[in-house]
Amino acid sequence: MAFHRRKPEPIGTKTSFPGFISPALASPIDKVPTGSRWHHEIKFDGYRVQVHLANEDVKIYTRRGNDWTKRFKKVAEDARHISAASAIIDGEIVVPAADGTTDFSVLQNELRGKSAKIVLVAFDLLYLNGRDLRKLPLRDRKAALKKLVAGTAVQFSESFEVDGGEMLKHACKLGYEGVVSKVADSI
Repeated sequence: MAFHRRKPEPIGTKTSFPGFISPALASPIDKVPTGSRWHHEIKFDGYRVQVHLANEDVKIYTRRGNDWTKRFKKVAEDARHISAASAIIDGEIVVPAADGTTDFSVLQNELRGKSAKIVLVAFDLLYLNGRDLRKLPLRDRKAALKKLVAGTAVQFSESFEVDGGEMLKHACKLGYEGVVSKVADSI
């Protein structure tokens, strides 16, 4: 008897490719939120970007919608290995140090050369294979994103379900830029 693998149900709302999407920007606060509804991520020090995969083409846009694909050629090439007919990925382009920290000035210096050390750290998936995912809970989008970038040079930004204050202390101790806190079931 042969086993037939069922194709996973598509997620999100079927729609045409939306093009550039204005990003949700973080707001600084005095105290890291706590409670089980919050997930926390490392804040990286780099360029916020949106990677568009469509019609076998890759485009990289800044947070203001400027096309910087030529400037981030390595990341565009890395994104070509993502198995999707179409996708919009929200992330940060960085140059990671050996200890995982990032430094914006190192990134700027790297861009003066061939940019061999830059990577995309992906933290949200807004669109996938003809479907808008923005109305899905963040945890569902991140789960789909993690599977999508697995096995590629694109790095996945993990979310941590820990106390916000402890997360901030740990991030500071390790020399990270900070913490970004998000509501796990938010759209």
